[in-house]
Amino acid sequence: MVGNTIHSIEQNKLPEEFKIITIDSLEDVANSISTMIIRGAPAIGAMGVFGLAQAIHNMDKPNEEKIIKVRDILFKTRPTAYDLQHGLDYVMSKILSESDPDAIKRIARDSAQSYVDASAEACRKIGVYGDTLIKDGDKLLTHCNAGALATVDYGTALSPMRIAHENGKNIFVFVDETRPRLQGAKLTAFELHQEGINHAVIADNAAGFYMARGEVDMVITGTDRVAANGDVANKIGTYEKAVVAHENGIPVYIAAPISTIDFTCPTGNDIPIEERDENEVLDVNGLRVASQGSSALNPAFDVTPAKYITGIITEQGIFNPGELKKINQGGDSDIG
Repeated sequence: MVGNTIHSIEQNKLPEEFKIITIDSLEDVANSISTMIIRGAPAIGAMGVFGLAQAIHNMDKPNEEKIIKVRDILFKTRPTAYDLQHGLDYVMSKILSESDPDAIKRIARDSAQSYVDASAEACRKIGVYGDTLIKDGDKLLTHCNAGALATVDYGTALSPMRIAHENGKNIFVFVDETRPRLQGAKLTAFELHQEGINHAVIADNAAGFYMARGEVDMVITGTDRVAANGDVANKIGTYEKAVVAHENGIPVYIAAPISTIDFTCPTGNDIPIEERDENEVLDVNGLRVASQGSSALNPAFDVTPAKYITGIITEQGIFNPGELKKINQGGDSDIG
């Protein structure tokens, strides 16, 4: 965020085009999240707090009623990603006790920037902790995109891979294509190529083939929300990967900052699952591939039960899903 303008990568154009867009209004912020110009739980949280601060700055006389209305508009854009609610609640907690309009504007901007900076540091620490799990020569599998594009920097699932690569470990990454929007093929492969990390894109339904052949040493994905019992919601298809990995004795790790853990959500059954436009399934890059007259179902996420998860990598360390209560919710950063 420069001045009162938000700058971001237009992710829907990658990898064909690298384009930086400017976002100057609440409508543009909400649209950027709902249309997945901005996607990935921590990145959505960052855009949410910057969008809230921007909208407050643009108000003539900000007050509680106006600010809550903006918060509600932003909150509804992507209901599954908990970082959005977490970030908005963080900024709201800093400004609602203030009455001076100029102070509200300043605090909103400062707290939004503090939140985003802490989010980037949390992802760096996830990489440091996650690197301890990776051995030289490991072959890893990931689903969807949980790299720097999905966060502010470093990524979540890709952060340990980046650190391992920087530390000289020779790793290979199986990249699930991630239908229907192809975030793996389009975004994760793009990031790994930029980092010089050896990888290959595979069809979503090829993951079990490589697991059964003993070619996958570990699965690492990100998540959009972690329930208090350790269940996780992530991009549709993650549940299948975790079950097949479990069947083949392959560890499954979820990389997530504490801002993604919803301690008020008891289990995965309580996580709202976003349903997206059926045309994302029926079309590929705007070209109809399904029979005319056919309809589609398009849940954006599924829930992986905690029993299939080996550990959750956070900025405070690696926890068994059943140990989340041990996490210091105050955290060691501004967003905990």
